[in-house]
Amino acid sequence: MKLPTLLIGLLTTLTGYLNAHAMADEPARSEWTIGYTAGRNDLPGGQFLNWQTNRSFLVQADGSNPREIGAELIEGRHQWTQFAGWSPDGREAIVLSLYESPENAAWERERRQFRMTEGWLVDSWLIQPDSDVRVNLTEPERVSLYNTGLFFMPGGEQLGFTALINGISRPFLMDRDGSNKRLAGEGGGFAYGYSASPDGQQISYHENYQIVIAAADGSDRQVIATGMPFNFMPQWSPDGQWLMFVAGEHYDCHPHVVRGDGSGLRKLADRGGYRGVVERLQHPDFHSESSDVPVWSADGSRVFFTALTEDRVELMAVDLQGRVTQFTHSAPQVRHYHPVPSPDGRWLLFGSDRDGVMQLYVSDTEGRQPQTITKLPAGNAAMHGHWRPRISPAAGLRR
Repeated sequence: MKLPTLLIGLLTTLTGYLNAHAMADEPARSEWTIGYTAGRNDLPGGQFLNWQTNRSFLVQADGSNPREIGAELIEGRHQWTQFAGWSPDGREAIVLSLYESPENAAWERERRQFRMTEGWLVDSWLIQPDSDVRVNLTEPERVSLYNTGLFFMPGGEQLGFTALINGISRPFLMDRDGSNKRLAGEGGGFAYGYSASPDGQQISYHENYQIVIAAADGSDRQVIATGMPFNFMPQWSPDGQWLMFVAGEHYDCHPHVVRGDGSGLRKLADRGGYRGVVERLQHPDFHSESSDVPVWSADGSRVFFTALTEDRVELMAVDLQGRVTQFTHSAPQVRHYHPVPSPDGRWLLFGSDRDGVMQLYVSDTEGRQPQTITKLPAGNAAMHGHWRPRISPAAGLRR
């Protein structure tokens, strides 16, 4: 009888030892860096006046060491920056520099529509946060005055982005230095939500709100027939087996998945009447809402999303079998938005106005023990957080 007891004790000790060392090897919350955009949201007179106050920032995931990034990209009036992501190795931040002329902004507001064929200049930059190195990737061999959606193709030697050509957004590829820009899509419709599969063999985007899958160079184009008029922002699962997107009617759409070959379409969850957009401004303008789309968990086992419960927008998750978990249970009229899991799957970044100001929070991946990481005063909003992939200090490689 003593031997099993001894073995159980040894196994318990060994398990505790291994768990302790595994936890010790994982980065603490303070070791993670988050990039985001913040600016005023209380100025009357239209979104253009508020947009001009937007700036890009970095902060540690425990709220420490907030600092601006990309201030040197803007020099005059009517300019601002927007944080847009990271390189896969975490060495470079993706930051947009934006300019709009007041005349074009007035034209747009009067007609309640965007005019992006003139009066704009939007470029995508790579910035090394720990040095003064910065590169405008959309300036060489320029194809457009409005360039967004920059991302790294697997392998890091090519990048994708979307460029407005005669007012139509088109998917492009380019080399690592910004040269050799070429179209990556055969269609002629408005393309958006462009991304690559984890193995780099396929791309996807929505064109005229229909999901398109193609080879990496844009050939072998296939339109996924969902039977629904609005299909938005396809995202590849971490293993590349699934595409997840929202589908349905505009402002009444829900997370769906389909296999990489276009088969197996199914709805994962219902958003309970949520319009799928979060209003940023205290004085709403003609198109001042931000899309609030679902995202994959780090291991691809579930999808994080937001949904309406009574008059609250709550944090949710759903697994691939359609089992939904609600993480937050908020006071009336509280909104949550833009959930993003950390690369190691331990933490969840999200926005919320639970304290009256649109701040960013970090919790565990069940929404527990949230901590505010932005300290914005009233009249401001923090949006679109992005986790920085962690770099190993020893090898200089992503963990």
